[in-house]
Amino acid sequence: MPTLRQFEYLVAVADSQNFGRAAVACHVSQPTLSQQLRALEQRLGMTLIERNSSGAQLTPIGREITDRARRLIVEVKDISSLARRSGELVMGTLRLGVTPTLGPYLLPRIVAALHREQPDLRLYIREGIPEEQALELSRGSLDILLGPLPIVGDSLHVMPLFREQLAIVAAPNHPLSRLPELTLRDLEGAQVLSLESRHHLHRQVAAICLDLGMVLLRDYEGTSLDCVHQMAASGLGLAILPELYIESDVGGLAGIQVLRPQGWHYTRHIAAAWRSGAAYGDAYRAIALRIQADAQRLVKEINSI
Repeated sequence: MPTLRQFEYLVAVADSQNFGRAAVACHVSQPTLSQQLRALEQRLGMTLIERNSSGAQLTPIGREITDRARRLIVEVKDISSLARRSGELVMGTLRLGVTPTLGPYLLPRIVAALHREQPDLRLYIREGIPEEQALELSRGSLDILLGPLPIVGDSLHVMPLFREQLAIVAAPNHPLSRLPELTLRDLEGAQVLSLESRHHLHRQVAAICLDLGMVLLRDYEGTSLDCVHQMAASGLGLAILPELYIESDVGGLAGIQVLRPQGWHYTRHIAAAWRSGAAYGDAYRAIALRIQADAQRLVKEINSI
């Protein structure tokens, strides 16, 4: 296999058209340079350089190979430079998977902060079903995943980040909205809207309904939190929504109000995950800690209102 050093010698000869000057540029003796270029030609099975008394000229195939070698040398130098610069920070494009029940309402301020701190980091953000994205993470299609627990996959490191309250909401004219005091027993038999069954939040809402004797409306499953919000605002049923969605600019409380039954304590846990032994594992952990700090600060602000 030709070596990078041999290609460097070839490019030097092409630039100087002289073996002596090329050897000086490469900081080797002329015999060493000549010997290595002979070895390169033998390995490739073709003549790359026409040697004559006036200097050295590339053959047509020599020119083509030199052009490719020049690009290869530049790429290798870029890789080396990238490695040196990325000792502490992730460089380039990071593929981040996130659940649609979290990403649009948590990530905007975090993405802006990460860009300020790591301007060479690019985030390719993909929303998807957590179980499907955990599989993509295991296969290397994603670098890091942000979603609700549990996150299950082969050889994944899972780092819990924060706990988010789940709120039960209703249209202002819903009978439960008019009660001066509300208990969990009052929720028995109430109809509840949710996302389609592929979502983790759907299963959690179904478990809450089973726990409290509520009825999950399986014929009216939403494709997004906004759809569930709007259906609840129309009076079709109650909805159980994450607090970050409710407090966000794109979510909010338009057409609904939060019910506060005594004893309501339902939450979900959000975590980050990446492949165990990933080359950038320490950097992924640093990013996860950054997300954790911002999310916990945001949740604290919400709970203090």
